Amino acid sequence: MSRYTTFKFCLDPTVEQREVLARHAGASRFAFNECLRMVKSGLAKRRAAPDLPVPWTGFDLINAFNAWKKTEDAGRVLAVDAEGTVEVIVTGLQWRTEVCQQVFEEAAVDLSKGLRAWSDSRSGKHKGRRVGFPRFKKKATGIPSFRLRNRNPMNGLPAIRIGDKGRARSITLPGIGQVGVHDDTRQLRRMLTKKRAKILFATVSHHAGRWWVALNIEADDLHPAQKHPVRDHSDRGDGWVGVDRGLSAFLVAATCDGTEVARIANAPRALAGGMKRQRRLAKSLTRKQKGSRNRKCVAAKLGRHHQRVANIRRHFLHQVTNALVKTHDRLVIEDLNVLGMLANHRLARAITDAGWTDFARQLKYKQAWRGGELLAADRWFPSTRLCAVCGVENDDLTLADRMFNCACGHSCDRDTNAAINLACWGRTHYETSPDPRTPKRWGRATNARRRDGTDQHPLCAGETSPVETGTDVHTASAG
Repeated sequence: MSRYTTFKFCLDPTVEQREVLARHAGASRFAFNECLRMVKSGLAKRRAAPDLPVPWTGFDLINAFNAWKKTEDAGRVLAVDAEGTVEVIVTGLQWRTEVCQQVFEEAAVDLSKGLRAWSDSRSGKHKGRRVGFPRFKKKATGIPSFRLRNRNPMNGLPAIRIGDKGRARSITLPGIGQVGVHDDTRQLRRMLTKKRAKILFATVSHHAGRWWVALNIEADDLHPAQKHPVRDHSDRGDGWVGVDRGLSAFLVAATCDGTEVARIANAPRALAGGMKRQRRLAKSLTRKQKGSRNRKCVAAKLGRHHQRVANIRRHFLHQVTNALVKTHDRLVIEDLNVLGMLANHRLARAITDAGWTDFARQLKYKQAWRGGELLAADRWFPSTRLCAVCGVENDDLTLADRMFNCACGHSCDRDTNAAINLACWGRTHYETSPDPRTPKRWGRATNARRRDGTDQHPLCAGETSPVETGTDVHTASAG
């Protein structure tokens, strides 16, 4: 049994190491663009010759790029002797030995994922919005990043190491060496020392003026003491807690009997709190000349501000979700149409600042890690307008009405009433379902199973690294 998580640290490289990291990021962008050029040229030639093969999968793109980088198209030198004879010397990609070769391979894998998503979107296999064809990466607008795999030999040290050579706050990357880490790595080092975790790969990126590394970890399951006890089949309808999300109160949780177990009214609202500084920096950025050093400095300040806002929101969501999954093993949330709600321009900023989608994502995999259960109610279920006592729907309720009043005499806070209805919905639909882990017409149940919460697999066909999906991110931000 295993689970996948991510540890993110801020790097503290030297001046020379910054150049090496930038060189690796540039090599990754170059390999991605070159592989995309091969695909586009292959598709253009295929119109005249339908039988012409086009590299599409990760392994095909890797083999095509490895063959191209040694050809004359990748690099050549013209040598002229004393008699004026010109000789063409094929050198290939001369700087390919200055970077780790895994950077080229992982860039090809990234392109293959984009091509597969585009083809699945055209055939209807991909859920959600239509995915466009991959585009070339630009140095000016793109985020410099690259990925390295961790090789664990039978006899020897792994390629990616934490706290090597007695330096606790450091990470050793293949082809780069030992790089300083700004944050504390004690938790990850303890897991690696006790053989409770294994590093799969590292993703190095540069944003907000700093270099960051995200380590994808395959860790053991949580200790049995940290998991919820297994419930008996006889009490299938007990213990459900409804969680209602809102703007005036970020979260209200209540049970079926009307007991309010949690209420979080003071969310940080990082975006609204930092809007004054964001506007000032954005105005200052527009006044600077494009391409100037002053514009780059202001852009870095604006990027650091955006990152700080995101870190505040992410930290708050982790705190709230951790408190919920530790105290309740059966939760019910609403399947909100957040994208549709953003059409209301008066509430769009507050909705995005609340982070409802990320909250549901974290709650799902954290509850699965602890052996709990999570139900998502149908998005058309009128939890707010439905009376929790008599079940009559109040169609006259508006957003301005903060109290729910029913003709039967029931009166309570509208958020509490919605949470009670969600808890009752979970109890009713869980009792009528033969298997709570099977998707149903009215919602979906998530139980703790192998690798739940991340839906990742070690290797997929045609790829060389795991698929990156939503995982728990332990972020250690620099002060």
